[in-house]
Amino acid sequence: MGFKMGIVGLPNVGKSTLFNALTKTAAAQAANFPFCTIEPNVGEVAVPDARLDKLAAIASSKQVIPTRMTFVDIAGLVKGASQGEGLGNQFLANIREVDAIAHVLRCFEDGDVTHVEGRVNPVEDASTIETELMLADLESIEKRMQGLVRKVRGGDKEAVQQEELLKKAQAALEDGKPARVVEVDDEDLKAWKMLQLLTTKPVLYVCNVGEDESATGNAHSTAVAEMAAAEGNSHVIISAQIEEEISQLEADEAKMFLSEMGLDEPGLDRLIRAGYELLHLETYFTVGPKEARAWTIREGTSAPKAAGVIHGDFEKGFIRAETIAYDEFVTLGGEQPAKEAGKMRAEGKGYVVQDGDVLHFLFNT
Repeated sequence: MGFKMGIVGLPNVGKSTLFNALTKTAAAQAANFPFCTIEPNVGEVAVPDARLDKLAAIASSKQVIPTRMTFVDIAGLVKGASQGEGLGNQFLANIREVDAIAHVLRCFEDGDVTHVEGRVNPVEDASTIETELMLADLESIEKRMQGLVRKVRGGDKEAVQQEELLKKAQAALEDGKPARVVEVDDEDLKAWKMLQLLTTKPVLYVCNVGEDESATGNAHSTAVAEMAAAEGNSHVIISAQIEEEISQLEADEAKMFLSEMGLDEPGLDRLIRAGYELLHLETYFTVGPKEARAWTIREGTSAPKAAGVIHGDFEKGFIRAETIAYDEFVTLGGEQPAKEAGKMRAEGKGYVVQDGDVLHFLFNT
């Protein structure tokens, strides 16, 4: 399982430059695994994970297949989008389909690049988009509640549940807060997700800074960091311009370029990892002579559900998962040495897969 992250932002903040860097990076990696541009504004890129390469080297795997994530370059937003201004309706429709929002904020000064509001203030920019999403949610809630009146009067349990959840969201929004702050009971989580409210999406703020500030950030990115912390959201600092330049270089040249800029790794790697953390995702591995492969699951996933990520039949016929922790697989030098050392465990249906587990599933066909 991968996940889908929508790249949003006001015009001229650098989001398309960032998306171009992502897709160029993915195109350069295409020799090793499938890459597809599903639409002009949708692309998939590998999730960087040094552990996968180590496992492949130990097992002499012929093929290395990382897990992937999808990025969607969503149409630029302007004030009034909730009322259909600009490409507002398309913008809002696209956001409903993503798992999380990467909100690109302009944190650089450049007189040659015009800001739509005539000033550089990333905190205000974030507020503009959040306000439009909140207004759109309020409108959606009002329409849905009108449609539920008859069913609620008739005692329909699902309708009553929906109305209660919609009222909670409405109260938060009218108080100037996004729907993601609403506390929802476990038994209501499924119904809550089905509401598809825009402001329930987790947000990762992407501070787009100038080239000479990519390693340290600046006053603008510091303000965003404070805002993100207060909201319980995440942030990452990158220079979209640098990322686009790196995406066009060979690996050795890119490494040298990063070193000269005082960076240990591309900002895109940090962006992807931050997205993983934001969505509470983890990775497990399957390793053998044919291939070493990474698979994405959500935290707390059971062994049968993890097996189902590979194929539905694996989940239906699940017997057990032969499990080796990543550190033990690497330290002992592979599956057989780990097995001989008693480090391979047979885990049943109740086992919760841990990040980095190397798994082999046994199942009935």
